[in-house]
Amino acid sequence: MFEGYWPNKRSRLSGGQIPQGPRTRTPGRLSLSQDSRGPVISYTVYGAQNSMKGIILGSLILLAAGMAVPGALADKQDGEYERTISVTGAATSSVEPDLLVIEFGVEIQKETAAEALRANSQAMSRAVGSVMEAGVEDGEVGTSRFSIRPVYGDYNEETGDLPLVGYRVTNTLMVRTANLDAAADIIDSGVEAGANRVDDVSFVLSPERQAEVKDAMISAAVLDARAKAEMALEPLEYVISGVKSVSLSESRGPPTPFYADAGFAMSMRESAPIFSSEQDVATTAHVVFTIEPEDS
Repeated sequence: MFEGYWPNKRSRLSGGQIPQGPRTRTPGRLSLSQDSRGPVISYTVYGAQNSMKGIILGSLILLAAGMAVPGALADKQDGEYERTISVTGAATSSVEPDLLVIEFGVEIQKETAAEALRANSQAMSRAVGSVMEAGVEDGEVGTSRFSIRPVYGDYNEETGDLPLVGYRVTNTLMVRTANLDAAADIIDSGVEAGANRVDDVSFVLSPERQAEVKDAMISAAVLDARAKAEMALEPLEYVISGVKSVSLSESRGPPTPFYADAGFAMSMRESAPIFSSEQDVATTAHVVFTIEPEDS
């Protein structure tokens, strides 16, 4: 604790400095303490009102808080001087699809919903049975979409009526099989048995194949990033000292499609050749390496 004097109320502060010149002095007490904000310097003026003490205390607390800032800034600046290099590595591969996906179905319209549903169910049962005979197994076929919708006729402007003319039932199945060569046979079997829609035929990668390819591509992309970093650092006489961060991204080409419109199914009386093609798979690795001089 220190005791001393402080300028009286008639003194003026300008730019944070106590003005020079004649002035009276007021005795007081200077104390240093610690709280959650850091060091606190207080000056109690003997015989002065609380307002004076509050003003002085507030100014000195701000000063003490300001004194603590340079240390925090120094810590941040130390981190900013860390030497790093950011590199993007890439790996690409053409992969043969291992899964055939076919969507086909039956769409029937009748005057009543019951009639439409009955006719659709009969046609779909025949189509599924025929597809199973073509080599599709039980676990490879399932319903993907099903709907019953009312069908309306033309709007009558005179009466304001919108007549209900019937109901349309649509039932779509999805076949997923590893037998890539069976595409034409499966479609032929379904259409000949009553299917009148072939919505999509695609060759894709199975989840197992995707995981297998992904693991190999990640390693290749990271190694490519390291090779690029070492190549860039060599003329600078720096070397990699560690890894600060790694982020991965991957892209895969769209499935190989064979699209057929509604009229295609009725024309599939002769087998059409359908072939798969390779898909391009790419993975990138964004790596931030820490670096240091060769002789350090």
